Amino acid sequence: MSAGPARLYTRLMMRFLRGLEMPNYITLGNWTEQGIKTVKESPKRADAVTALANKLGAKMQIFYTMGRYDIVALTEAPNDDVAMQLLLEIGKLGNVKTQTLKAWTTSEATKVISKVSP
Repeated sequence: MSAGPARLYTRLMMRFLRGLEMPNYITLGNWTEQGIKTVKESPKRADAVTALANKLGAKMQIFYTMGRYDIVALTEAPNDDVAMQLLLEIGKLGNVKTQTLKAWTTSEATKVISKVSP
């Protein structure tokens, strides 16, 4: 493949992949009394939650943090329904209380902002 077609292929693939971007969610979590009492089990729980996210078609990264929140998770899910289901599954386990924010990348926000009337 020469340079011209290769560049065109790359541009088309990038355009296609941008169309496949999933919504982003930021989840802020704090241990419940139950969760902190069994904190040594939290790595196993984190692995199980990540596996569940994958099963639902989502991707989740979990970070242990210091400060106001004990855990922060970054999630990409196909839609709000999948994100909600995942968070409800996490919540019903009783180990963390969460607050979730829907997030837009700069490129996604730029599209929305461009539609704002002058």
